[in-house]
Amino acid sequence: MGATRVGILTGGGDAPGLNPVIRAIVRKGIDKYGYEMVGLRRGWGGLLEKDTMPLDLRSISGILPRGGTILGTSRTNPGKIDNGYEKAKQAFGELKLDALVAIGGEDTLGVANKLVKMGCPVVGVPKTIDNDLSATDFTFGFDTSVNIITEAIDRLHTTAESHDRVMVVEVMGRHAGWLATYGGIAGGADVILIPEMPFDIEEVCNLIKKRHATGKNFSIVVAAEGAQPKDASAFFTKKQELDAFGHVMLGGIGDALAKEIEKRTGFETRSTVLGHLQRGGSPTAFDRVLGTRFGIAAIDLVAKKEFGKMVALQGNKIVAVPLEAAVAKLKTVDPELFEIAKVFFG
Repeated sequence: MGATRVGILTGGGDAPGLNPVIRAIVRKGIDKYGYEMVGLRRGWGGLLEKDTMPLDLRSISGILPRGGTILGTSRTNPGKIDNGYEKAKQAFGELKLDALVAIGGEDTLGVANKLVKMGCPVVGVPKTIDNDLSATDFTFGFDTSVNIITEAIDRLHTTAESHDRVMVVEVMGRHAGWLATYGGIAGGADVILIPEMPFDIEEVCNLIKKRHATGKNFSIVVAAEGAQPKDASAFFTKKQELDAFGHVMLGGIGDALAKEIEKRTGFETRSTVLGHLQRGGSPTAFDRVLGTRFGIAAIDLVAKKEFGKMVALQGNKIVAVPLEAAVAKLKTVDPELFEIAKVFFG
């Protein structure tokens, strides 16, 4: 009888810290448990197409500080393919996998949860820069993204002040404004707009006018891509296309806000869309450590055959929670945290 074969895949958008997770799973999987580790390329697409790569100690050497994922990723959704879940389960058997570690966000883990119910031994690791997964206090990638947003705001402050401008910074966050809130607080934003709290454009402009009336002739507005005005007819999206999991592909709030603010206040206004910069580059020390802890805990769950669970950070402890708990509902911004941010508005 051969060694236990454990597959690893990374699905959805990339996030800084994916490689530290892979490294930890492979290192302990081989050194401690003697497993044969198998990488599935490009998320669930790799399972469906049986596109694999061997993962040994050499292949993970030097990947700790690297952004992205050595396995590649995709938003492939088995649910959008004819008999997709049956094909995935069949591929599981054909690849002779004894277990699979799925690293991803709500969509990737939602697929994992369905496969578990079909009898596939899967363990989950939470990954999203949006930090919107339930049952875990933080996800890796979030800290790196907040640092990138904070640095961008710091840089925009100097040019805004030099030119007496209003700067609108559009950040990621389709349904949850964690990045906008944390990045805005850390960067000293004067207004923060998040999906959880529809905004009044008149109130936004009045806050900016108030600042200028006190001699501060510049302002920084941070807006999550999913932020929307109370007037639903003015909802801003760059395009109405859907991704493979049925999510509207948002964008355009920054440009629309900049034009509206300039029109209503008369102050010169510019917008900056950070976009994929928020996903890129080397993970912070926090995300390297969190990713490593998640990876170690995930392979331990495999060893204990505790499938259908996800590793999570609660307080300062890594715990195991049911996959169901992770994907049951979106984790939105804590109102108390947003109240702290509002102290500094205007």
